[in-house]
Amino acid sequence: MVEEKKVLQEVTMEKITSLCKRKGFIFPACEIYGGLANAYSYGPYGAELKKNIKELWWKKFVQNRVDMVGMDGPILLHPKLWEASGHTTGFNDAMVDCKKCKKRFRADHLVEELTGKDLEGQLDEMTNILRDEKLKCPECGQSDWTKARNINMMFKTDMNGITESLYLRPETAGAIFVDFKNIVDSMRVKVPFGIAQIGKAFRNEIVARNFIFRLREFEQMEIEYFIDPEIKWEPLFDNWLELQEEFIMELGAKKENLRRFEHAKEKLSHYSRKTVDIEYKFPFGFSELFGLAHRGDFDLTQHTKFSNEKLEYFDAQNNRRYTPHVIEPTFGLDRTILVALLAAYTEEKVKNDTRVVMKFPKKIAPVKVAILPLSKKKPLSDSAKEIFENLSSEFVCEYDQTQSIGKRYRRQDEIGTPYCVTIDFDSLEDKKVTVRDRDTMEQERIQIAKLKDYLREKLNS
Repeated sequence: MVEEKKVLQEVTMEKITSLCKRKGFIFPACEIYGGLANAYSYGPYGAELKKNIKELWWKKFVQNRVDMVGMDGPILLHPKLWEASGHTTGFNDAMVDCKKCKKRFRADHLVEELTGKDLEGQLDEMTNILRDEKLKCPECGQSDWTKARNINMMFKTDMNGITESLYLRPETAGAIFVDFKNIVDSMRVKVPFGIAQIGKAFRNEIVARNFIFRLREFEQMEIEYFIDPEIKWEPLFDNWLELQEEFIMELGAKKENLRRFEHAKEKLSHYSRKTVDIEYKFPFGFSELFGLAHRGDFDLTQHTKFSNEKLEYFDAQNNRRYTPHVIEPTFGLDRTILVALLAAYTEEKVKNDTRVVMKFPKKIAPVKVAILPLSKKKPLSDSAKEIFENLSSEFVCEYDQTQSIGKRYRRQDEIGTPYCVTIDFDSLEDKKVTVRDRDTMEQERIQIAKLKDYLREKLNS
């Protein structure tokens, strides 16, 4: 008989960060040295979850589409690239320091929290408000501020033999644009087509916060989708919005926790025709998850200008040459992982016990099957290890033989394992095992010879 369950209160950031550290999903990096602000390591289960999400994204947006190709560009790119893209001079955040405690803050965020006004880019106005309204420092409570000033968000580095300033890339798109010609020449792609990339990016954020929501070192899953400038682009734009929402819902997010925020025309970059953020309802409020922008031909035109290489597309069918426009869907991988964790986290009251279960969709669960022998002794353990070896050739499995079976079930619930396979003493006689379902807690007796087929069908359903 299935035990009655009652879902308890909603998840908080504190519960997620605690579970992630306790169960080996994500924990603070360099903790033995006191840690480094907002630097995190993905542990064994977190690394599997991350890999599964990346593979799902790549399959959906690259491998399953005839109009997409992938690439993997370098983190260190030619300094002219960032000059052409405008990052060298225009990739700034407004910064203000508290003179008392020496902490640094985003000036526009402080002012917006106080007044509700969005004064992005208006340095003098922000300085005046901070001074006149005597806004208190969130850290020390004093009101003694420096002037608001811009700070570039790129990390600067150097390379032997190179005299120009080098930067760690602040986004993955740059490599896609500068390799546009190589891909057109080598892959016989036809407009419309997209180039996708997954990779690290780095931003010298003034305030990194909210666990893995805002990091200085993060991963992007990004697409540049090249279109004919003369076509009607709005349907394509809307389709990409729907695909972005579809993807995050495949990872467990609910539609009611998503909303679209379209940037006002007067706030758009000079080259953008339209920009929409897909926001998610995090425990700290609605914030940006994915972005979608129509960037026009700005990027290819700029790189043509700075490199003296024509980055054009030749339409042989219509004997026409042009610079494509770009629609850019951007997915933050770390934020995607955070949403998957938040969406999966569930607390249930089962009789007098509370279980925490991570109800990941089966395709992204870090461990697919747990093998749980009731005894460490032979021949039961030998039979269990043989089952593990057989299943692990196809599924990510975990072998656990310590403590009571109830505690082992709870451990697997907390990491989101969809199925537990229990080998008991009857298994030696009837050649059957008990398979427990994570979500329903139902148990079913299955023949060992048919176990792999049974799990394959269940995990692919």
